[in-house]
Amino acid sequence: MEEFRIREKDEFINLSQLLKALNLVESGAMAKEIIDDGLVKVDGEVESRYRRKLYDGMIVEYEDNKIKVIK
Repeated sequence: MEEFRIREKDEFINLSQLLKALNLVESGAMAKEIIDDGLVKVDGEVESRYRRKLYDGMIVEYEDNKIKVIK
């Protein structure tokens, strides 16, 4: 499982921002598309909100990637 550290000054990161930061998508539009298609899970459940706030300890899954958000 990969880890993604939130910037120290931030409390959360948006789902679409995380996908872009990890280069799993090329753009925000692509992030929205894969989320709308039900291809992304947060904490084991399909997520439909591309602006979903991700906090410390949450786990995002997309394709073969599993990412744990850490503070």
